[in-house]
Amino acid sequence: QLYREARECLTLLSQRLGSQKFFFGDSPASLDALVFSRLAPLLKAKLPNGKLQQHLKSLQNLCNYCTSILSLYFPWDGGESHPPPHPPCGCTDSAEAEEDPHKRRKQLLSVLVGLAAMLGYAFLSGIVSIQRSSVGPAGRQPIAMEEEEEEE
Repeated sequence: QLYREARECLTLLSQRLGSQKFFFGDSPASLDALVFSRLAPLLKAKLPNGKLQQHLKSLQNLCNYCTSILSLYFPWDGGESHPPPHPPCGCTDSAEAEEDPHKRRKQLLSVLVGLAAMLGYAFLSGIVSIQRSSVGPAGRQPIAMEEEEEEE
């Protein structure tokens, strides 16, 4: 019964769309986004039971509708062109370096700002402190360490 109702829903959507590009004319509306979000996975995904997918593929105007939206808004997925290649490891390549010539400088600057922020926090929270001491006549003064507990 569920498949029958789903097929009926697809048929009604197909009839409502007719030969229009979108449901309310030549520009997409929120209904188009909602319908596309349900139809595209149904049309493109591999499903264990393909009954509903086959029915959708038989409704040519809904298939054209999905293909049109995919090529218009997602050209690397449903259209002819492909997205710009990104290395899977996250490494930089020459095309990416040409895209942002100051990338290395920005990276260094962000590391320095982060380091300054961490050092500032360490000083302000008391984790690190600077103590000045007077220097003796020899120029050197031994460092004395205080113990918290003298003897146990």
